[in-house]
Amino acid sequence: MFTQDQLKQNVAHKAVDYILPLLESDAVIGIGTGSTVDLFIDRLAQYKDQFRAAVSSSNRSTERMRSLGIPVVDLNDIQSLAVYVDGADEIDHNLAMIKGGGGALTREKIVASLAQQFVCIVDESKLVQQLGQFPLPIEVIPLARQAVARRLIELGGRPVWRHGFVTDNGGHILDVEGLSVDTERARQLEAIINNIPGVISCGFFALTPASVALVATQNGVDVLRVPPSSFRHS
Repeated sequence: MFTQDQLKQNVAHKAVDYILPLLESDAVIGIGTGSTVDLFIDRLAQYKDQFRAAVSSSNRSTERMRSLGIPVVDLNDIQSLAVYVDGADEIDHNLAMIKGGGGALTREKIVASLAQQFVCIVDESKLVQQLGQFPLPIEVIPLARQAVARRLIELGGRPVWRHGFVTDNGGHILDVEGLSVDTERARQLEAIINNIPGVISCGFFALTPASVALVATQNGVDVLRVPPSSFRHS
């Protein structure tokens, strides 16, 4: 039986194999953050001469790529990305996600928005029927932390300040417990929460889900795609 670390390595290697046909010599790819993405970066370094550069959603990933000789460029200099590869804290069968356990959700959402394809890489423990068992991270402007928390309580959540943690953007994180939602409710809440004054970004990735999910299981890596009936904003 594979351990969770082995499952992460399996899906990370599968992700590199998946994106290689999408790459051209002038391609720029987006890279997320997290333990599974670390393994993806390590594998990707073997093919660093097959694409132009990468854009990173976190300082952690930027440092790792540069240490392995992968060029990293500023997103402001890029109009589009061939692909974005990242993990998730939870993902449902419509490929809606909760992200932000590592605190990089805002940059992840920005980088993902420029990608022609978002490939989510997870092990089977992250695939759920409903989102919300993992607390929903929300990045907020520090001044607005309590005001946002009160509004989240009105929405049925139990926000907990991730005390002492500051994002790469200088924001604070509220981890919201008590939400268990299907895809449609996640879309509704994402829109509502994003409009609360003081919110920088919401950890629901439901309005624009992943394009493809690679899910490592004990029987191999499954490839899941957005169901045709699933609503998706572009």
